[in-house]
Amino acid sequence: MTQFHTSRTRSTMREVAERAGASIKTVSRVINGEGNVNPELFERVMSAVKELDYRPNLQAGFLRRSDGKTQTIGLLVENISNPFSSALHRAIEDVARQRNVIVFAGSLDEDTHREQELTSAFFARRVDGLIIVPAGDDHAYLSKEQGAGTPLVFLDRPPVNLDADSVVATNFDGGFAATMHLIKHGHRRIAYIGDYATIYTGAQRLAGYKKALEVSNIAYDAAIVFQGSHSSADAQATLSGIFGGSSSPTAIFASQNFVTIGAIRTLHQLGLQGSVALVGFDEISEADLLAPAITLVTQNVTAMGESAAELLFKRLDGDDGDYEKKVIPTVLTPRGSGEISPKY
Repeated sequence: MTQFHTSRTRSTMREVAERAGASIKTVSRVINGEGNVNPELFERVMSAVKELDYRPNLQAGFLRRSDGKTQTIGLLVENISNPFSSALHRAIEDVARQRNVIVFAGSLDEDTHREQELTSAFFARRVDGLIIVPAGDDHAYLSKEQGAGTPLVFLDRPPVNLDADSVVATNFDGGFAATMHLIKHGHRRIAYIGDYATIYTGAQRLAGYKKALEVSNIAYDAAIVFQGSHSSADAQATLSGIFGGSSSPTAIFASQNFVTIGAIRTLHQLGLQGSVALVGFDEISEADLLAPAITLVTQNVTAMGESAAELLFKRLDGDDGDYEKKVIPTVLTPRGSGEISPKY
């Protein structure tokens, strides 16, 4: 495995001044947009800023300590309002609090541009490290900051084109277990409904679904596989028209919490909650209160968040060993909806 290195440091304003042949005061005026700077000198300073990849310290030094740390870390999640993201945030915050470290959090909304925008904003504020549930599929852009000594931990989804620490769940195994559970209860027409096809977790869960069909000698039918549902409303719109025909599915594997809620609402609206089996993925707090109660594959979100925070703080404490990948198991909990047999 690749080693974590912390030998490089970020460029300073003094280095920019030396490169540009200007005073530190002049560099400060250029960076802060104060004007009244000779145009030629302005261009030299901006050129030096670009060459040295200098990022100003927006915290103005009031949080910085003698060891150069700000006692802050950044957390980027898909959507802080999603219970999964909120639970990750809380678990990480609890670990950080023990060290008197503040957690700055932001939502990416599966937007690769926003990912780069927010990582840049956090680095400009000199966070000591970053935990990220990435939206993009190329993280090479983070190599400069990583090389400058900022530890990175990827959570829920591994990095692409970058070596870094990561914490993930057994998404493939969870998808396989969910589908096999339905197959063992007699189902052969199992609809799959999931998130965007480009998301690592969704792709892994779909792969688990396909593998379960394969080992059970059930033909894969693309007509009952639906991707691209990112909300409860998306799932309802997708599922509302697939029942009623002779080839209707007798069961559903819903591979994300909001998608599962959409599936529950659709089945109840159509009066099919007692005849179409359902297994969801991710915890839903009211799952045991419904009729039938909802069978779910769940992740240990607290363990995932704690593991990510512990990895990050280990790096901040000086560990420069091999990058680690921690895998947290998923668990299937039968509650009733996944145990409904097909009505032939």
